[in-house]
Amino acid sequence: MRRIIVRAGTVAAIMAVLLVLGSYAFLRGSAPVLDGTLQLAGLNAPVIVNRDGLGVPTISAASRLDAVRALGFLHAQDRFFQMDLLRRLAAGELAELVGPAAVRVDEQHRLFRLRAVARGVLAQATPEQRTLIDAYTAGVNAGLHALRTRPFEYGILMQRPRLWRPEDSVLVIFAMYFDLQDADDRRESELALMRDTLPAPLFVFLHAQGTQWDAPLTGKPFGTPPIPGGDVVDLRRWPAADFAAVPAASGGSLQVEGSNNFAVAAVHSVDGHAMFANDMHLGLQVPNIWYRAQLSYPDPARPRQLVSVNGVTLPGVPMIVAGSNGHVAWGYTNSYGDWVDLVMLHTKSGDPDYYLTPGGWRAFVHHKEIIRVAGRKNVVLDVRDTIWGPVLDEDHNGVPRAVHWVAADPAATNLELGSMEVAVDLTAAMAVANRAGMPEQNFVAVDAAGNIGWSIAGRIPRRQGYDPEFPAYWDKPGSGWIGWLPPDKYPRIINPAGGRLWTANARVVDGDMLKQIGDGGYDLGARAQQLRDDLLAHDRFAPADMLAIELDDRAVFLGRWRSLLLRLLDADNLAKHPRRAGFRHYIEDWGGRAAVDSVGYRLVRTFRLQVEQTVFSALLAPCRKVDPRCGFRQLSQREGPLWALVTQQPVNLLDPEYASWDDLLLAAVDQVNDGLWQAQTGLTTRTWGAHNTVRIRQPLSRALPFLGRWLDMAPVQLPGDSNMPRVQGVDFGASERMVVEPGHEHGGIFEMPAGQSGYPLSPFYRNSESAWEQGEAAPFLPGPPQHTLRFQPAG
Repeated sequence: MRRIIVRAGTVAAIMAVLLVLGSYAFLRGSAPVLDGTLQLAGLNAPVIVNRDGLGVPTISAASRLDAVRALGFLHAQDRFFQMDLLRRLAAGELAELVGPAAVRVDEQHRLFRLRAVARGVLAQATPEQRTLIDAYTAGVNAGLHALRTRPFEYGILMQRPRLWRPEDSVLVIFAMYFDLQDADDRRESELALMRDTLPAPLFVFLHAQGTQWDAPLTGKPFGTPPIPGGDVVDLRRWPAADFAAVPAASGGSLQVEGSNNFAVAAVHSVDGHAMFANDMHLGLQVPNIWYRAQLSYPDPARPRQLVSVNGVTLPGVPMIVAGSNGHVAWGYTNSYGDWVDLVMLHTKSGDPDYYLTPGGWRAFVHHKEIIRVAGRKNVVLDVRDTIWGPVLDEDHNGVPRAVHWVAADPAATNLELGSMEVAVDLTAAMAVANRAGMPEQNFVAVDAAGNIGWSIAGRIPRRQGYDPEFPAYWDKPGSGWIGWLPPDKYPRIINPAGGRLWTANARVVDGDMLKQIGDGGYDLGARAQQLRDDLLAHDRFAPADMLAIELDDRAVFLGRWRSLLLRLLDADNLAKHPRRAGFRHYIEDWGGRAAVDSVGYRLVRTFRLQVEQTVFSALLAPCRKVDPRCGFRQLSQREGPLWALVTQQPVNLLDPEYASWDDLLLAAVDQVNDGLWQAQTGLTTRTWGAHNTVRIRQPLSRALPFLGRWLDMAPVQLPGDSNMPRVQGVDFGASERMVVEPGHEHGGIFEMPAGQSGYPLSPFYRNSESAWEQGEAAPFLPGPPQHTLRFQPAG
């Protein structure tokens, strides 16, 4: 028996060693090629790729076509799994790769049939753009084939990668539409429910268009509407059934997906050059969404001159998305304009397969969509289509609705943004942005001559015949979207009098320009106001000063909530609860920043969220009785009404559970205190950093946590929060930080989390992370070459 056990143990040990060695050999086989010479079919001339110490490639080519072919090769070698996830996410094809867990997402996204739309986009591309996409596609597939083994993720999933197709690059753009816009237009749906359910004066009050935090580039702040009186709204007279057995309203977190960008004119920089800064806030994961690159090739419009463009690419797309070309620097924040509408449908009595259009009754078109599921049976989805888009759902009155979304129209997306690489001044850059088909963004750019400007990048629909803020019928002639705004009619601000520009996902303009863009749920203006005030606090800026603004974690927004707490927690109220004195102590000593060691900041923030939850749960109880999903997140300017309520304290809008507003506020203090209190340490360890511990994870480790040790970035406590320039959440924040003066890129700054490569054994897998965490001023341009890869034309 001992001999059998020994032999069995020996065999098991040998098998374990072989498994480890085999896994390691497999992993090594998917290592990107960094040095040497390779043949690359389709090249017209040799291409040289120099990588610096962070893995940032400089691609030197004889033409743009050769440069993007090489870029495709690099993207595939470093990031193919990421590219695959993005195209599948947009097309509704994730379950085919990862199994049943993705079926629900696939059903939601397949509704739009975006693979067919992507093919339509390519059909409208210019011959030059199509040639570019084909070259990039060939480069991607060459890079995939050049790996000795498939990327390691496919080994874990027991799958094989599917070759890249030209329409897949368009699908990657569509993935960004999903990330940045609400394809289901939940905002419009919930606002309609509130409008139809709440007393009109209450809805007008809650649905404020702005607050005192507004900091637009043009126009003044929008005030909070007046509090409705007790003669029109009184919660104490509402039926008790409106409050009973109804779940509390949900508002989500303070997090808003967006970004900061800002600029100063030449007169406001220390060296006399216009300066641009951009930090795009997105979900954080490994690898980072962006892939840095420098592209260098002869300028076809200017003989004997080179295009040299530096910045970030989106793996799957053959262009620099944001950066600087020596003449122009540019970048984005999400615009939160109105880019999707819900269309109410009249269906035919006795034959619900027909709906009314301006031209009469028309039958729904049915598309049978097959969702392939790894390891399971296929799922069949019946998509009912209309002339406006697919049927989404029924509203709270049972009326069917179709969704009309810019991304689902082939005319809304194109590859024009690639022309930014050769823009020579602000005027040219603005023209490119206004022609570009992409998720609609606040576009800010500066040029080497010192000009600065703002506009919208992406197609802007023209509307008429309905209120775009709510679902509406479009079956009368002249109602709905009536084409696209011509580029020469786009809203623009060029060289404003103050010599400064800033956007932060809040309202940017007013009047006719605002009407063109619409309101898709602008962020509260607190972050934009803090950016503006930071820019107005000094007359001249160096790159380090612009970075300091991006890293500003001062708690300006919550300052008045702290003051409210200090007034509330007076001697009488402190005496009524044994833990309130300790609570006040930390509030007094909060430090005024979202700092990792601040207990007081966390308490103030959590208190505000608790008050918000309590107040809006009562006010929206009738809505939740109709639809339990109804929350207050869609009331994006709710801070104005909330502050008016807690300071003016109207009895008619007080939750009937409380005798007074102070009772409600004190209850919120006690709930926060009791929820965070620990028996041994009290509140001492309840710091903001303990809550805001950033975990940047690789997608596979979410399903297989034991892989996190090798694939994820180490957890780290970081400062920052929403409603301040340094936006930072547990898995959300600055996907990059960039500061640059076009023509003087050598003095610029660039940071991003994780690293260039998605290959875990690469030296470039995590070596950008430290500078990003610490906010160090890492250089914008690639450093000295550490690796050189040469491509030769095949044959």
